Amino acid sequence: MIHEKLSGKIIGAAMDVLNQLRPRMIRQLPDYERPMIIELKHRGHSLSIQKAFPVFYHGELIGNLIPELIVDDTAIVDPKVVACFTDTHVAQMLGYLNITGLDLALLFNFKNAWLEWKRVLRPREAGEYDTPDLHA
Repeated sequence: MIHEKLSGKIIGAAMDVLNQLRPRMIRQLPDYERPMIIELKHRGHSLSIQKAFPVFYHGELIGNLIPELIVDDTAIVDPKVVACFTDTHVAQMLGYLNITGLDLALLFNFKNAWLEWKRVLRPREAGEYDTPDLHA
């Protein structure tokens, strides 16, 4: 599994955020980005917060994609409060992965009493991650 150890650490941080905040909340927080930043920093991770990545079309700048968090220059993290994940959420993560060149994005849903998460991987290009031919 790609970045299995880091994924586990980030998921553990998200679980701790949910467990720490859930018992004290009367209304749901509209945004879990700030608590995730605090928890991940507390655990010693380096973070890029809402870093803009330019998007070009035929060599001309058409805008920026801005992932919520990038952890350890390796994984995109996007905390949400939604009824459920949709194809749009996954497509957004694929766009972020393609523009950043990273391989892993983690979507988190803090809407319910239990944490939901989804791993999204950048599509492989032909030959990428292939097992080397040891007989050649």
